[in-house]
Order: sequence, then C-alpha cells, then structure tokens
Amino acid sequence: MGSRKCGGCLSCLLIPLALWSIIVNILLYFPNGQTSYASSHKLTNYVWYFEGICFSGVMMLIVATVLLVLENNNNYKCCQSENCSKKYVTLLSIIFSSLGIAFSGYCLVISALGLIQGPYCRTLDGWEYAFEGTAGRFLTDSSIWIQCLEPAHVVEWNIILFSILITLSGLQVIICLIRVAMQLSKILCGSYSVIIQPGII
Repeated sequence: MGSRKCGGCLSCLLIPLALWSIIVNILLYFPNGQTSYASSHKLTNYVWYFEGICFSGVMMLIVATVLLVLENNNNYKCCQSENCSKKYVTLLSIIFSSLGIAFSGYCLVISALGLIQGPYCRTLDGWEYAFEGTAGRFLTDSSIWIQCLEPAHVVEWNIILFSILITLSGLQVIICLIRVAMQLSKILCGSYSVIIQPGII
C-alpha cells in the first residue's frame, strides 16, 4: 500500500513538470515576446526538435496518465489469477516508466546541446551562431554576449529557458528511475514473483 501511494505521488509530479516543459519550450519560440523571429526561422535549430512540447511534455503526460491508472485501478484484471494481474501491472509500469526515461532523457540531451551551442542571432557579420565554436565557454563570460545584437537579450533568454528545460526533464528522469527501481524491488525482493510457478495456471 505504501509503495502504491508513493508511486502515485511520483506519477502526479510528472504532470506539472510536463506542463511546465510545454510552456518553457513555447517561450523559446518568442524571444522577448516577439513572434517575428519564429515566423522567419531566426531561432536556434534545437528549438525545432520539440523536446519540451512533444517529448518532455505531451508524451510525458501520456506516460503519467497511464502510470496513475495502473497505480489506482486496484480492480484491474488481465487474467484469472490476482497474482498474475499484479505481474502484468508491474511489467507495464516498468515499460512506461522506461519510456518516460527515454522521452525526458531526449529533452535533457537536446536542451543541453541547445544551451552549449548558444543562440542564433544577428551579429556585425550577419545572422549566425555567434558562440558555436566556444564549446559553451560563453556561458560563464557575459562580456561577450553583446555580440548578439538581435533579438535583444536573446543570450539570457536561451540560457534561462534551456536551463529550466534541463532541470524539468532531469527531474522527470529521476522520478521515472525511482519508479523503475520501486517496481524492480517488488520483483527482486519477493512482494510477488513475475515467474509463473510450474503447475499454476
């Protein structure tokens, strides 16, 4: 019962994290609230991977919903034996938690790459990735951010929003890992075995 409540709480936490991921990813399309840069495709290429909207957002909402249903539907029956049903619920929970790790991990990696690459902005030489060759060193040297003339404050905008996405997706990965560990502990520690005993149908 305790592990079920804990698992349900963890699944509930995935929902606000997914909603915030969607919001933050959308904000990346509108530096300083302006829509012209998105319509003219003058944004960093990593925002078009939809890491926060699709993977850490919508897909994680689906994962969280399925996990909540599995945790809260105590009368779920997939076969005649109650123990058999628990086995399938556990396996489904592990599968969907693993999918959650994959989806949020994708967002984490893409967001980290976007953060390191830096924004696509207008410099004295035209539109380019002004900090692409710095290997992320520009993140700690704010004196060179003035190279980006347009959009205004786009460096800060990208750093803050990509950092938030990294944090949100990182938390999702941790939560899903905890859920996998909890379900595996049920199997390995003998709450119920996933091995069907000989002679039991």
